[in-house]
Amino acid sequence: MIILDILQIVLLSGLGILILYQTFLGIVAFRVKNVKEFDRSTNNRFAIFIPAHNEEKVIAKTIYSLNGIVYPQSDFKIFVIADNCSDCTAEIARDLGVTVLERNNEEKKGKGYALRWGFDRILKEQDVFDAFVVIDSDSLISGNFLDVMNHYLNQGFRVLQSSDLVLPQPGNWSSESTRLGFLLYNYVKPLGRKFLGLNMGLRGNGMCFSVEVLKKIPWQSWALTEDLEYGLILILKGEKIHFAQEAYVWAQMPLRSKNAISQRKRWEQGRKDISRTYAAVFLKEALKRRSFRYLDICIDLVTPPFVNSMIFTVLFVMLNAIYGFLSPEKMYLLWLWAALLATGVLHLFLGLLLVKADKDLYKSLLYIPVY
Repeated sequence: MIILDILQIVLLSGLGILILYQTFLGIVAFRVKNVKEFDRSTNNRFAIFIPAHNEEKVIAKTIYSLNGIVYPQSDFKIFVIADNCSDCTAEIARDLGVTVLERNNEEKKGKGYALRWGFDRILKEQDVFDAFVVIDSDSLISGNFLDVMNHYLNQGFRVLQSSDLVLPQPGNWSSESTRLGFLLYNYVKPLGRKFLGLNMGLRGNGMCFSVEVLKKIPWQSWALTEDLEYGLILILKGEKIHFAQEAYVWAQMPLRSKNAISQRKRWEQGRKDISRTYAAVFLKEALKRRSFRYLDICIDLVTPPFVNSMIFTVLFVMLNAIYGFLSPEKMYLLWLWAALLATGVLHLFLGLLLVKADKDLYKSLLYIPVY
């Protein structure tokens, strides 16, 4: 029993550090103020890339959304990378007046290969763009998106990530639970990191790169979570990824829970693969450089999904309720696990308060057990 108690304390300490740190990020996120007056001293020229594989049902909505951006039309151009498409994605995009780059390569499939191919094609042309933006094919984009990116580029930042959130679908437990998760992972924690001067991770949707960065460090990731890996590569090579929270992209999650579960499994498997490869690398760099910036990335890589942490904590609260009843002198373990659970709940509600969440997002809390 002593060994079990020691094991519990070790687990409690490890998970406690991770949850407390996430909650701390949520607290300091309230200190970050949005930019209201954007730097328009220079209008940077943007190439917007939409990688698309058989997206005929959603590609038009995304293009319409991009055409609604409030930015000089002459200073941005939309490219759809029709990657190994067997449907009408390319035809629909072409009819809507955007440039279509058709790619067919059965051996090298996936978003990473498509982006590298598309970037290389445009970079070989005459130098007409200052920055490249990546938007997923099932997204809506805030009207200020390029204004925000232009502002931060003018401030000297070279790699940017916008707020990457999920479109509301009230009543759909899978999509709404994912919306809550994206809020915490893609907005609240990055905002806290921004306050501390730390790096933002790339999220795949709503990314912006200066052309100089892509020439210096070409896209070189083909993993399931290629965006996360490329961001880590950039940081290891000395680039800083800045959070441009004033710009938003909203992705539409699958309506069918079966498809959503499959999608989440791919994300988590890809994240596990990246964590196994890079967590030790960043820990080594943190110790060598004596840098919390690198340690923070290591912490982020080893932190399990928030919902998994909460399920694990609830399980130990229940087990220790029984354990404490049988051995009252061990009741302190129950209170420690309960305190950790309360800290996790605080992190969750801090995020909801930070974004002034709508009532449907609060309702999504009821879907967490199903999720």
